[in-house]
Amino acid sequence: MELKFTKMHGLGNDFVVLDFTKHVVPLSAAQAARIADRHFGVGCDQILIVEQPSRAAFDFKYRILNADGSEVGQCGNGARCFVRYVHEKGLSSKNPINVETLTGEMTLSADDASKSVTVDMGAPRFEPQDIPLDRPQREPAYQLEHNGVPIDFAALSMGNPHAVLVVDNVSTAPVLELGAALEVHPMFPEKANIGFMQINSRNDISLRVFERGSGETIACGSGACAAVVAGIQAGQLDNKVTAHLTGGDLIIEWVGEGHSVRMTGPAETSFEGVITL
Repeated sequence: MELKFTKMHGLGNDFVVLDFTKHVVPLSAAQAARIADRHFGVGCDQILIVEQPSRAAFDFKYRILNADGSEVGQCGNGARCFVRYVHEKGLSSKNPINVETLTGEMTLSADDASKSVTVDMGAPRFEPQDIPLDRPQREPAYQLEHNGVPIDFAALSMGNPHAVLVVDNVSTAPVLELGAALEVHPMFPEKANIGFMQINSRNDISLRVFERGSGETIACGSGACAAVVAGIQAGQLDNKVTAHLTGGDLIIEWVGEGHSVRMTGPAETSFEGVITL
């Protein structure tokens, strides 16, 4: 089987984008992992699939596969690439576009002149059953133990589960070791994305994220949203924040509970090709 693909990235968080609007190709987890493999495939953090929507209220269905082949409901950097892709490929000239995802819906707006994209990421959810988090009730902060050391964190869903830890310095934070351990902690029944946030000022943070199913990536859009929301909820951040990730910067805006988070950042096409599976 041959598949045409487009390689894209948002701040270096890279994706293989597949157009299944005319014909849906059933990809197995093993085939998806092969595409994502950086030695034997194309190489990417995640695979983005464009499909026809199941309901007339939406313009497209937006599907996301992790590098290990598992499907997830949200990817903010991917969403920016998604709207850039459908415009560049002539699949839609609408702006904004509304897309359905595994866990809800999103509104995506592109500024073709600046190549920046603003994504309405939806309202964050905090109840443990919505994250999901194995705790009986919502708390402003949670705690678990790792190797006998207590770890404090905030938890919320941005369409996917996030834990956010505040650290003094993201450069020296144990992102790989602690991120890998917390991703699969029993407290997170569907695993979790683990964010390590350094607060520089009330409107400026630095962030590294260990993404579930992919490991540390150089940018995570939903992780940036989760970190800023957690900081605002804790009274540490203002309503508009610049998030510095390894791959670049995102602007995150949130006015408070019950409202959507808005994320603005770039999306770019790298190359196109064909892979044989």
